[in-house]
Amino acid sequence: MESSSAKLKVLVFSTDKISDPAIDLAGLLKKHYPAGVYTISVPCSSAIKPRWIIHALQRGFDGVFIAADGTDCPYGELCVPNTANLVAATQIKMEKLGIAPQRLKMAAICSICAEPFVRYMNSFLHDLDTI
Repeated sequence: MESSSAKLKVLVFSTDKISDPAIDLAGLLKKHYPAGVYTISVPCSSAIKPRWIIHALQRGFDGVFIAADGTDCPYGELCVPNTANLVAATQIKMEKLGIAPQRLKMAAICSICAEPFVRYMNSFLHDLDTI
């Protein structure tokens, strides 16, 4: 019997220089995570707009995951705190709209972090299945 988490859809905002290579590596290494994971590449995670996240959730995605660069961001030293502030502010907006804030997650994914990415996806989908 197929678990319901296999039917969930997650939008991943990944960064073209750092987390995209990790996601690609997961595929090359044939690491498995549910097929309902879709990615959009952005230059820097701190440039993601809260309205993009809310739009995705209102249009049928069960969750949004930000695969941030962390301290490896080539665009600035403040990427981590800026992205964390973006997530916190968006979760407040989500709550006001009646959207569970747990439907938005963020983690730093380095360019060789294929296995951690897969673990994050499987864990996030499992968590979404319980919301």
